[in-house]
Amino acid sequence: MLIEDALAELTTAIEPGRAEQMASYHKQKRPVLGVPNTAINDITKAWRQALSLEQRVALADELWKIDIFEARIAAAKLLTQARIKDDAAVWELLQSWLPDFDSWAIADHACMAMQKRLTAQPARLDEVEAWTTPPHMWSRRAALVACLPWAKLNNLKPEDQARRSRILGWAASYVPDRNWFLQKSIAWWIRDLSKHDAEASRAFLVEHGAGMKPFARKEAAKYLKEPIEYPDLVKAVEAEAEEDAETSADQGVQQDS
Repeated sequence: MLIEDALAELTTAIEPGRAEQMASYHKQKRPVLGVPNTAINDITKAWRQALSLEQRVALADELWKIDIFEARIAAAKLLTQARIKDDAAVWELLQSWLPDFDSWAIADHACMAMQKRLTAQPARLDEVEAWTTPPHMWSRRAALVACLPWAKLNNLKPEDQARRSRILGWAASYVPDRNWFLQKSIAWWIRDLSKHDAEASRAFLVEHGAGMKPFARKEAAKYLKEPIEYPDLVKAVEAEAEEDAETSADQGVQQDS
């Protein structure tokens, strides 16, 4: 399938007036067509059924490169599949997109495809660990989102318990970073974990919760039945207030200048 044909098929699903709303909601500077997610699902499902793996990888690469919002979503959906034999090319392409992540919707769809490849070959966590240290926030966030399957497992085997502990270590290392999206990813992981291992979720929050931003701490504990006593929370709240005051002062200086 040519990229021109794929793009033409996406444009046939445009809903008038939707593009402006989507661009505003997703804070997009790239072109937005106005195609609903349900339509992209149907279109990419048909592509997955009609194209070989090699063709899908090639098309996903082209869709990503044209840098249209729905095209990048479609590229990710095209590669989201549980069972793929000889999936090295898929994993390589997905990893190549990491530096381009700049939007939660696009990143999350790509991470869903990554989740399938990681559960298929957990040894790839060694590669994911390299995502946890770059200055690019979206790459660090992707390490947690792509590894969400390990937050949702029940009756873990020893090797999966070790993997979960490893990922929790990454989450803990993110706590001092005040970026909203990174804090949200920590909360997301711990919240999902609480549905399957409340004790582990609680232990993480007791140890690290006071250092999280208040909204993230609240979100992470959403499904825990008993309230948590956070050590040093008063100090953390005072530090947070001081940090917010300094941020407001800096913004005021920038506005005055």
